[in-house]
Amino acid sequence: MDMTLVYTVIGFALAGYSVIANDSIQTLGTFIASKKKWFKWYTLAGSASAVMIIALAWGWYSYDGDISYGRLTRIPYKEIQWYHAVAPAILLLLTRIGIPVSTTFLVLSAFASTVVLEKMLMKSVVGYGLAAMVAYIAWIAVSKFINEKFDEVDEKWVGFWRNSVWISSGWLWWVWLSHDVANIAVYLPRQLDLTLLLIVMGYFTALLFYIFYIQGGPIQKVVLEKTGTRYARSATIINVIYAGVLFYFKELNDLPMSTTWVFVGLLCGRELAIATMNKEYKLGYVFPLIGKDFLKMVFGLTVSVGIVLAIHYVIIPNNWF
Repeated sequence: MDMTLVYTVIGFALAGYSVIANDSIQTLGTFIASKKKWFKWYTLAGSASAVMIIALAWGWYSYDGDISYGRLTRIPYKEIQWYHAVAPAILLLLTRIGIPVSTTFLVLSAFASTVVLEKMLMKSVVGYGLAAMVAYIAWIAVSKFINEKFDEVDEKWVGFWRNSVWISSGWLWWVWLSHDVANIAVYLPRQLDLTLLLIVMGYFTALLFYIFYIQGGPIQKVVLEKTGTRYARSATIINVIYAGVLFYFKELNDLPMSTTWVFVGLLCGRELAIATMNKEYKLGYVFPLIGKDFLKMVFGLTVSVGIVLAIHYVIIPNNWF
């Protein structure tokens, strides 16, 4: 059997599981947290799968068979080698122990040039800062009217906020897919035929049902430990702001970026705003919390840079294996 095909299948399978298990919680974590009390896990999984299938089909149709929404324009297709499968394997390991690392850096670093990786890093750093700033300002404004932790929702607004979670989660999920499917599609030809598209949809759907079955897995803790993320109102506000920031960067250019950095930046700005506006919420609790997430991201970035340097300066020049 052609080893390139073997590496492609292994790399795609591991990347699919790692990306769905790690990054999808950024978008679906608040959805799971706020809805699991009211709906069966398979109902939620079915809804997320329906949006995903439509999003993949739309990208495939709109970008001439490219489900990555044109995010891989600067990363041409390469024959998959053994070292390309190492990156998602490392990501899978980190995901299992609950570290929210960037799949964009960890997976795409094995394919991207150092120049592209540098541009991806700069865009992601800007994304982190912009998300934190927007979130801080937004939640300062929100805190003028409500205390997300202690204010109960008026009975007449309960239905509105519950329905808003469905709508905002669907939009966020779509926008996120237009960014991060590239981290999986990098293992595939840039133009997929219909058969391969259906195989990809089937595999992703199976992964989503599993993730909902285990209620997000270890990485869901990053969402649950933040203030109020189980509440429909808070989940809706988080979804709308996060989706807005991602949509801005989606329209900015076709360069891939780390949605993980944007997500953690948003949660950072939100926690700081809540601590600023609520005397009961101490900054001494906030800084260790956001600092821990930032250190995890830096750790993932360090691993990613190590991978790309090893590939370009050690593995390829020596033509191992």
